[in-house]
Amino acid sequence: MADALPKRTDGCRFGAAAARPALVPSFDLAKAPWIRPGVVVHEPMAPVDPLLADFALEIRERGFSVAGYVQRNNRGSAELGQGCAAQIELLDLASSENLVIDRSSDADAPSTAAQACLRKAMRDDADLVIISHFPAFEAAARTLTASVGKEASQGMPVLTSIAGHCVHKWQAFTGPNGAMISPDPTALWHWWGPERLYRDLALGVPHDEVRRISCGQRWLMVEGPHGAGLAYLPQTPKELVKRLPAYRQASLRQLADLSQSWDGLEMAVGLAAINAHYNRFDLEGHLGAGAHLFRRETGRVAAVGVFPGVADILPNALLIKHEAGRGEYPLEAMETLLPGCAGVVATASNIANRKLPRILRLAQGARTAVIGPATPLTPRLFRYGVDVLGGLVVRDPEGLARAVRADIQPRDFERFGHYLHLRR
Repeated sequence: MADALPKRTDGCRFGAAAARPALVPSFDLAKAPWIRPGVVVHEPMAPVDPLLADFALEIRERGFSVAGYVQRNNRGSAELGQGCAAQIELLDLASSENLVIDRSSDADAPSTAAQACLRKAMRDDADLVIISHFPAFEAAARTLTASVGKEASQGMPVLTSIAGHCVHKWQAFTGPNGAMISPDPTALWHWWGPERLYRDLALGVPHDEVRRISCGQRWLMVEGPHGAGLAYLPQTPKELVKRLPAYRQASLRQLADLSQSWDGLEMAVGLAAINAHYNRFDLEGHLGAGAHLFRRETGRVAAVGVFPGVADILPNALLIKHEAGRGEYPLEAMETLLPGCAGVVATASNIANRKLPRILRLAQGARTAVIGPATPLTPRLFRYGVDVLGGLVVRDPEGLARAVRADIQPRDFERFGHYLHLRR
């Protein structure tokens, strides 16, 4: 049955080995966002390999496919050709196995290993490939006649490292497409990009059963075995009602994968399923949605989206809305207003309409929050630049399901649960 599942555009498949019906999205799913090939620029003797290994292994633990290797006994600068060990110990990032190669008998061993990694990564359509040292990476890429820019544009980010005095070699190899990255985790995650947070969220959702799907004219609720999640519907659910029988037979993970669809209704189903997993009935956190944490922020604060009481909670905030009124700003103003802000509070609707990655890019350096009943309460989002997450934890899914079908206002959702926030 697994072989009958539809192929996704980013190389993964819907579903698991369990015998579940395939979900066929009405649109192709969002392809993996393009990332410029990256190089970590470091001092010649700086230990950059552990940084790359930690980054790769965290990406892999989240469910992404990682290929390549880092060198574990780096005692000198490969760019200088000094102090190189006769035996090189490599850590395979796909398997966590160690590989020892004898450089004294094969001077090209590092590039040979890099060729094997690159070939396998391209064959398997890996989400990330790391060859820790640029000389081996360059030699392998040229041997395979692989265009770095082309492969990255197909959704396979490549990452390597180089000593600062050799960056001209990187620039000559990649041209304007290459990105130079500081040797720290925050810079690596910024390079990886908030555009990947949707797939990251879906990868953490197991193939649990879907116990209930309830929809009204404006809201949708999905219930799993451990929690219930909400999402706002961007249009009347006439088309959604036709799809409900198939959705109710799918797994929670299959529904979560729909968060990568360009169809607004499918995106809503995916987000509600994601929230049904992360916003567990027994989740613990700080009471309240968390917007009050930005009241005494020194500097400009912007609020993107609409939430009840924003004028009282953040009286001096710049209000950016889809339908801006007097004294408010349209969404197009984000490009001008968000850079330089001390704090940015975005509503969960910016997840569903795919504006959150752009907000996080523009608000880099600011303290940021995502709040609202459809916010996924998971630390997975902290790596992408979010500092505060405020969302609804449902306690009475039966009552909320009736309320959603009756089209109650979001301010009344708290009758069936309570708001919690998580802090980075």
